[in-house]
Amino acid sequence: MMFRFRQNEKEKSLGKNGFFRSLNFRILILLFLMGTIPALLISTASLASYEDRSLIRLANDVSNQCQILSAQFGSSGYLKNPNNDTLTGELVQLATFYDGRIIIIDENFKIIKDTYNLEEGRTMVAEEVIRCFKGEKTSHCVSGRFIEMTVPIMMGEEDQKTTIGVILASASTDSIRSRLDDLRTSVEIWLVCGGICVLALAVAFSNWLVRPLRHMNQSISGLVDGALDGNLEIYDFTETENISNTFNMLLAKLRLMEESRQEFVSNVSHELKTPLTSMKVLADSLLVQEGMPVELYREFMQDIADEIDRENTIISDLLTLVKMDRKSPELNITSVDINEFIEQILKRLRPIAEKANVEVVFESNRSVNAEIDETKLSLAFSNLVENAIKYNRENGWVRVILDADHKFFYVKVSDSGMGIPEDSLDYIFERFYRVDKSHSREIGGTGLGLAITRSAIVNHRGAIKVQSAVDEGTTFTVRIPLRYIV
Repeated sequence: MMFRFRQNEKEKSLGKNGFFRSLNFRILILLFLMGTIPALLISTASLASYEDRSLIRLANDVSNQCQILSAQFGSSGYLKNPNNDTLTGELVQLATFYDGRIIIIDENFKIIKDTYNLEEGRTMVAEEVIRCFKGEKTSHCVSGRFIEMTVPIMMGEEDQKTTIGVILASASTDSIRSRLDDLRTSVEIWLVCGGICVLALAVAFSNWLVRPLRHMNQSISGLVDGALDGNLEIYDFTETENISNTFNMLLAKLRLMEESRQEFVSNVSHELKTPLTSMKVLADSLLVQEGMPVELYREFMQDIADEIDRENTIISDLLTLVKMDRKSPELNITSVDINEFIEQILKRLRPIAEKANVEVVFESNRSVNAEIDETKLSLAFSNLVENAIKYNRENGWVRVILDADHKFFYVKVSDSGMGIPEDSLDYIFERFYRVDKSHSREIGGTGLGLAITRSAIVNHRGAIKVQSAVDEGTTFTVRIPLRYIV
């Protein structure tokens, strides 16, 4: 209930600003920006290009007209006699047409004609005028309101022309600005309309893209309460189909883990309950029988002590297995002489082998040193050799072979015992699994030895495999890196 309450509180808090953090919102914004930013850039560039081209075209038109007048002024001697009504009329007409002003300056920098009739008779010494007398035509935009340019008035033969005056002309750009404002207004209207359309399309497209994820979230939400019986089926896109397939494989593993967990709990309960039941029966037998002989009393107490030892062994093995199952097990890695290491293990187990009349042989092909956790790996190899002894036949043998290459060392444990059926080979490393339950209980097995062995080997980045045949014997092969890999 507390978990559900916290989850609901978290969902409420996310709901307040969850949309702005959602993939749907981010896709929407991305699509909207992808649709509007290019339009804004293109419209801005187009308007700027239109303005530049319009100004250049206006400047060229005015310059061409001024050059025509310049040729007429030079050939007619207008600078000496500015009373030519025809040329003056053309001059005024040109200035009026371009809503500008034209000033004629002679070689003495004296203004002889001004269409505004303001500066006639005055002297004008300006940089543009001086440069024009030197043969340079100038043109520039002043304050964005009009274009100003200078055109030389030439006289003489083609190869000996001299500058006898300058036409200083200006043309208004108000008409261009007005057309540009109208065009900008139209573009803004189209941008707003286009932005609304792009936003609508972005909303629809982002919802379409996110829809498979919503379906997936709804399907996964059904698993929160522990419903592992369904599958995820989202096939809208190749990616969602791949996610569905991967998730279904994960779900299958979760189901398997859940089955294993339930089976493990059941096995643990059974294994721990069995010795307690036996002790309960023995204790009740002692209580109900009066005048029991001391020998029988001691026998019952010995049986109770054996069951306590068995219970303690199961608990110890379970604790060992839990420690080894950690994601980051604590290993005390040291450099160990593996030959001597195995000799010590066999030395401890030989009394058990002699009691069972089983011969234990150790063969080493080379001297081996490796980085291992001596305690944990000793437990693994002890389990393998002890099992080979316990599940052997009378007058049998156990052979332990040590070998190595440049990366790994190998330990092979073979026996002449009863063997393992082929259909059990895939399960022998599972917890509490026993091939022959009755024989295992007779010799005191808990069903955890091989699970502990595999965990210890895997924690050393090693591997273990088994080959066996019924009534022919079993061979376990272990491979461990010479240098521990972190």
